[in-house]
This record gives sequence, C-alpha cells and structure tokens, in this order.
Amino acid sequence: MKRARQTIQPVPGPGPGPVPEPGLGSGQGPRIAGVDEAGRGPLAGPVVAAAVILARPIGIRGLTDSKLLSPEERARLAPIIRRRAVAWAVAWADCEEIDSLNILQATFLAMRRALLRLGVAPTHVQIDGNLLPRLEDLGLGCTQQAIVAGDVSEPAISAASILAKTTRDTLMEQLDACYPGFNLSTHKGYPTPQHLEALRVLGPSPLHRKSFAPIKCRT
Repeated sequence: MKRARQTIQPVPGPGPGPVPEPGLGSGQGPRIAGVDEAGRGPLAGPVVAAAVILARPIGIRGLTDSKLLSPEERARLAPIIRRRAVAWAVAWADCEEIDSLNILQATFLAMRRALLRLGVAPTHVQIDGNLLPRLEDLGLGCTQQAIVAGDVSEPAISAASILAKTTRDTLMEQLDACYPGFNLSTHKGYPTPQHLEALRVLGPSPLHRKSFAPIKCRT
C-alpha cells in the first residue's frame, strides 16, 4: 500500500512534560504518541479519539487498523494495549459539538483532548490521515506528523485505532437502552437500512447529529 507523508511540523511548547515512571522508557529515545479516531461517519453518537504511547520494542502482535479486525480481535487486543502502553487516553466530542463545529473540527477537538489526558508527554505525535489538528496551544513541546494509512503502518496509531473503536462501540452499546427502538448496539449509529428505517418511524433522538443528512432534512 502506497503511503504519503506530510512534512513533520514542530509544535512549540514550554519544555518537557511529565517524566515516565522507571521501566516505561524514560530517557530511552522519543515517546511517539499515535492518534486515531472512530465514529466520523455515523448519524448518531460522539466521535471518539485515542492517543497511545507504546513501549519499545512494541511486543504486541496483531496491531493494525481496527476496521480490519473482527470485534473479537479488537476485544482481545484492547486490554493488552492498555496494560502494556507507556500511556494511553481516550476522549470524545459529542453530537452537539459535532453539529456546532463540523465533524472534522470535532474530531480534532477529541484528538486534542486525548493528547491532554496522556499521563506522559509525547515528544512526537503521529496522526492517521492527511490533516493535522492545531496543537500549538497545548504546551506539549512536540512535533507532529500526518500519515496516510498510518493505522495500518504505524503500531502506535494502530493501537489508538483499536482503543478508539472499542471505546466507542462500548459507549453505543450502553446508550442503546437510553434510546429504545434504534438498535444502537447493533449498528453503532452508522446509516444502515435498519437505522434509517428507525429514523423514519421514530424521528431523530437527542443523540443524533442534526447537521448530518438525512437528519438535517427533517429538522
């Protein structure tokens, strides 16, 4: 698979961040945080982002884009990632923020929140895709890089992809009971025929993104 990389962009900051605990790679080279999202395409629910700093050597078999893994494989890998990572964090932007900002900027907001929640400051951030969120004001003092198909090629991004996906899926399964009739636990908010039919019959819920078609046409 052909990859395209953007030039690494420096992100100024006030200096080094928190130091990892002994055994977590302190002073042993760069701390690379992989960042990815889940849930840009659904009609309902938040967009979730995860940031993961993996120890070197990686030592986790099976890391790849979460979309290429079965639910069982994602469920197996997620706790391993959380247990073995130097640091990890998840965050999200809700449907109101998506409608207010647009899905791209809400995704960037979730990514910024995830990076701020890391207990260890990264020295470099790898982000899946070809666009970068604004990090200058976060005070991380790191560089950042957008990598197309990075969720396949970069282990830290793959790990973030898995944590973002499993976190969002679990959240949508929990929300299913709050919004009966939509079967959110099945389609996770994506525009399946079943979901579109429920929207036709029930109308949008507070969890739905009012700026997304076909919901936008109904409001």
